[in-house]
Amino acid sequence: MTTWIVSPVYRDTASFLILRDRVLEVLGADPVVTGPIRFVVIDDAAGQDPAIAPLRELGDVTVLQPPFNLGHQRGIVYALRKMLPQVADEDAVVTMDADGEDRPEDLPRLLAALHGETPTDSRVVLALRTKRHEPLAFKIFYRLFRVLFRGLTGTTVRTGNYAVLPGRVAKRALLHPTFDLAYSSAILALDMPVEFVPCERGRRYKGESKMTYGKLAMHGLRMLMPFTDRIAIRALAVFVLFGVVGIALAAVVLFLKIFTSSSIPGWTSYVALSALIVSLIALGNFVSLFVLFSQTRAVSLASIEDLGDD
Repeated sequence: MTTWIVSPVYRDTASFLILRDRVLEVLGADPVVTGPIRFVVIDDAAGQDPAIAPLRELGDVTVLQPPFNLGHQRGIVYALRKMLPQVADEDAVVTMDADGEDRPEDLPRLLAALHGETPTDSRVVLALRTKRHEPLAFKIFYRLFRVLFRGLTGTTVRTGNYAVLPGRVAKRALLHPTFDLAYSSAILALDMPVEFVPCERGRRYKGESKMTYGKLAMHGLRMLMPFTDRIAIRALAVFVLFGVVGIALAAVVLFLKIFTSSSIPGWTSYVALSALIVSLIALGNFVSLFVLFSQTRAVSLASIEDLGDD
């Protein structure tokens, strides 16, 4: 049984070397891990970082170079799909950031949650974030994002790239096109069996994070994309709710004008009109998201018969 450590590296080789040493030290003392440990590095600088070259000389490290910068989430999916032919069903595939924020000290607990199950189990183990070491502004925006994510999808997000997949799951589930959008949230969107292991967010080993607030915003949008079906359903519910309210208010106003002599406050007309406008906007969003969802599901079945039953 091989343990695969898959990490995206963007001009952060020094941190990866520390991570590699820590992983080997931690797993070397773990009785659960008895097979070889292999590292797969995604050079997310796409060949523009000369510091990556020495990693190719390490016997337990495989460096994959995508044709262009993919970002850490799509880089992980690219690497997983490239290495799938080498992965056995009984292997453990670990995805984690290379900067130290995904702590190697938590690996034994994550792997124990995987190896403790029966061989036919298809459960994915995810690190559940319990504590983070970020600036106050980041924590505030992250809280707001979690509220927005919960409202749009009905799912609470407290996980990242730190995950352990059984080889049998990685070899099949990673072929789903939903993973092209976002790795971490695709696992939740596809309703895969998941076990959460509480893990504290670590601190960077070296240097400064390359993640800007603009990139974080784009990352948040990508995490929402696998949930287009759930967002569409909620848009439809908003359309129905405000449509019913608007029609009811309009009917009341019309009834009072025709059949009574009661004075009608001017604001009631504006409320009814506003409700109808909001319902139409929600309907438009529902149609757009429904079309996108339909296309995604159609693509997900393309050429699936070529994959076989094994």
